[in-house]
Amino acid sequence: MLAEVLAAVAVVAIGLSALTSALPVAGAAVSEGARLSTATFLAGARLEEVRTAPWSAAPPVDRLGVSAAPLSPPESGGTTTFADEAALPDPYAGYSRQVRILNCGLPPGCGAVISGRLRQVTVTVAYRPVTARGLAALDKAVSVTTLVAQR
Repeated sequence: MLAEVLAAVAVVAIGLSALTSALPVAGAAVSEGARLSTATFLAGARLEEVRTAPWSAAPPVDRLGVSAAPLSPPESGGTTTFADEAALPDPYAGYSRQVRILNCGLPPGCGAVISGRLRQVTVTVAYRPVTARGLAALDKAVSVTTLVAQR
């Protein structure tokens, strides 16, 4: 009977040690999920700001702008409309955000659509993910893309 109790204690001890080693991984996964959700929220919030920017044919107003190159922020009339945000203020420290706007009227267009009355808006939020060993060496990015029509 003593041998059976010792065997049961050994099995329980092995199970608990396996469970204990899984806790840091689970904690990192929960933290990464929270950071990913925050990045998606920040991208969506900036996308809503972009969507409300005036862009109309009559009267001719363009506060949306277009990115001259894939790595440059959008401009309209020589003024940057949505500047890159290298570091967001608290409580979003550790996140960066950028907006890129493509003119769908120029080939190859936006997908299969070529129209001067459409622009493709991409908001990218970058952050440093958390792993079981701490912060990762490289940033992770979340991108949200939509089309905006001229009003």
